[in-house]
Amino acid sequence: MNTQNTETRNFRYLDIITAAFTACLIVSNIASGAKIVDLRISLVGIPLAFDGGTLLFPLSYIFGDILTEVYGFKAGRRVIWIGFAGLLVTSLFFFALGKLPGESEWQGYAGNEAYNAILGGMSSGGLVLASLCGYFAGEFSNSVVLSRVKVLMKGRFLFVRTVGSTLVGELLDSLIFVSICCATGVFGWNLFASLVLTNYILKCALEAVFTPLTCVICAKLKNAESVDIYDIGIRYSPV
Repeated sequence: MNTQNTETRNFRYLDIITAAFTACLIVSNIASGAKIVDLRISLVGIPLAFDGGTLLFPLSYIFGDILTEVYGFKAGRRVIWIGFAGLLVTSLFFFALGKLPGESEWQGYAGNEAYNAILGGMSSGGLVLASLCGYFAGEFSNSVVLSRVKVLMKGRFLFVRTVGSTLVGELLDSLIFVSICCATGVFGWNLFASLVLTNYILKCALEAVFTPLTCVICAKLKNAESVDIYDIGIRYSPV
């Protein structure tokens, strides 16, 4: 059992996981506003339509699980803030880019309307607010649940922690994200139930599918980094 402060150590793979986490977060948020997918499948009468980011966003939770499980809540919190900053900078960039005048030939085959419909959503107030709020609540709750349950279970049954924390985190994320998007006009309210249900089912299903791989990666990282943090007696503050 290891309870030391990870902030005083240099790790071989932490920066790689941080980069992968941030990349998944940014790309999935761009894809969320770019396309709504409908597989023509319904559950209890609700169409299982989902935004494009649903296919990739769960990977950020998997990386979040790995970060908290191996390096502890404090290291995970730092990476969550790095992802938050990366998402905010991306949104500001797309906003600024949308304000610049378009070249005449580009206006002919694409134009500002196409930009605003696909990429402009990433810089719209509603989608940015939804993404940041959903991400903040979901990722921190996921990290806290996994960290607390690890201590309670004395490090056993990792699959219970990864799945259980995802059930909580993804529920908050999906509800907050879709609610704000609908309230600000990014999505219509007619899509609310469909998007929340489908997002939650798909994200949790992907987490469950990848759980065996998550357990293997955690075990290998603990061995490679010679660390296995237990967050005993810490304050679960987001700052």
